[in-house]
Amino acid sequence: MERTPIPVLTVQTAPYEDQRPTGGGGLRRPTGLFESQRNYLPNFVQSLLSSVDLRDRQGCTMVVGSDGRYFSKTAIEIVVQMAAANGIGRLVIGQNGILSTPAVSCIIRKIKAAGGIILTASHSPGGPGGEFGVKFEVANGGPAPDIVSDKIYQISKTLEEYAICPDLRVDLSRLGRQEFDLENKFKPFRVEIVDSVDIYLNLLRSIFDFNAIRNLLTGPNQIKIRIDAMNGVMGPYVRRILCDELGAPANSAINCIPLEDFGGQPPDPNLTYATALLEAMRGGEYGFGAAFDADGDRYMILGQNGFFVNASDSLAIIAANLSCIPYFCQMGVRGFGRSMPTSTALDKVAKVMKVPVYETPTGWRYFSNLMDSGRCSLCGEESFGTGSDHLREKDGLWAVLVWLSILAARKQSVEEIVRDHWAKFGRHYYCRFDYEALEPRTAYFIMRDLEALITDKSFSHQQFAVGNNIYSVERTDSFEYVDPVDGTVTKRQGLRIIFSDASRLIFRMSASSHVRATLRIYAESYEKDPSQHNKEPQAVLSPLIAIALKISQIHERTGRKGPTVIT
Repeated sequence: MERTPIPVLTVQTAPYEDQRPTGGGGLRRPTGLFESQRNYLPNFVQSLLSSVDLRDRQGCTMVVGSDGRYFSKTAIEIVVQMAAANGIGRLVIGQNGILSTPAVSCIIRKIKAAGGIILTASHSPGGPGGEFGVKFEVANGGPAPDIVSDKIYQISKTLEEYAICPDLRVDLSRLGRQEFDLENKFKPFRVEIVDSVDIYLNLLRSIFDFNAIRNLLTGPNQIKIRIDAMNGVMGPYVRRILCDELGAPANSAINCIPLEDFGGQPPDPNLTYATALLEAMRGGEYGFGAAFDADGDRYMILGQNGFFVNASDSLAIIAANLSCIPYFCQMGVRGFGRSMPTSTALDKVAKVMKVPVYETPTGWRYFSNLMDSGRCSLCGEESFGTGSDHLREKDGLWAVLVWLSILAARKQSVEEIVRDHWAKFGRHYYCRFDYEALEPRTAYFIMRDLEALITDKSFSHQQFAVGNNIYSVERTDSFEYVDPVDGTVTKRQGLRIIFSDASRLIFRMSASSHVRATLRIYAESYEKDPSQHNKEPQAVLSPLIAIALKISQIHERTGRKGPTVIT
């Protein structure tokens, strides 16, 4: 019996002025906005698809995945219907719509897709009262560069119609190929539902010595681990890879069922929100702990008794121990990358290893360019994102497997490895103060006035006395980045104050949210003397924080008594 072709409709719409991607081709908004504003999601999806040249779009393959948050399945259905109507030939989708961000990057690169769409708002809360997001990956498997984000935004401002096949229905639970005949299309539209883990797992097998990790988790000197998937996308990956493949007991993994509201907690792997993991680790039973965010690209590492490894130290320690990973023994190490706010601990390792360090704005898309050109092998950000040139995205589970490989090779505890690193390279005391949900105009004027203050000539070489400490300003700037690959200049990426003792203060507005603003203050102080490595970071950094609060007047101008989150 011949199937009736599915109609392709053109729907009239009106543009929205607020659909500027915030970086990496991503749009993140309150979920209620997507649900209540007429055509809000279809408008953005059409702008995204239209940003791909028509001849590149016709018949191409794209990858679609989500972190499982509320509204994901509705959104996937719309994305599928619109991809079909816009000439995409094939979609590859994770089973039940589930694919981690690293897995999407992996599949794009493996099958040479034209790009991908990820439905995630990263570490932001889920549920009807939470946030939702749409993120565009390009053909290298990385976040869309700024030129693509700008193109999406320009299209969105003048959009008058979108194309959709509203009668097209896909069964996301059934593995395999589904084909659909469309009106006025010569070839059927294909959807392939794939196992969420398989392709990504095969890549990891080619990078790591799984036998060494398996022996660490199951052998005579095994360590007990505790892994918290925070009810995000990583549950299936943790169970399949760490438990089934590498032998960790099933009860090592907690919160492994993806939930639309992430169990009512923000899926943010830090000491504020991963409290269940922290308490379990403080008990001393477990030698290694880790947590992941909603879409699996970020992570946190804890050692026995709750010993916390900050993300900047984690990046530097991974860099210093790359010889534990077969992939790097085979591929070599060409260079390192870090975002500007990330501590300079990585730079110390790079100097010893005689490899270059690229200091970039925050945003993985800047690393992608460096990796594509063969300049960068490992990169990371202070916000718990680390990755290598195996993908073009940060990769939380990859970082955890690196740590387990280091533990297996060195036969030391997490704390011993960290303290040995400090003894060799010095300790970078580091913290970040996040002031979340600020009124955007207030945050903007704080940054504007602060820039005027610190870039004034009278500020250079100024001295600040706090208690017994005297800090002399060596230089200040508004950070700008010149891409060594294509010469692109990116300006106004944060304000820096660098003191004569190499201490740093950094002020930066986060662009990840639309309705409210987040202002971040970063403080860093370097200590070479091992006898001074056991202090509390807050105690060491309190003079720098006092300077930051004084010159920014953030408490006076916002009415806040302190930050929302301290990392």
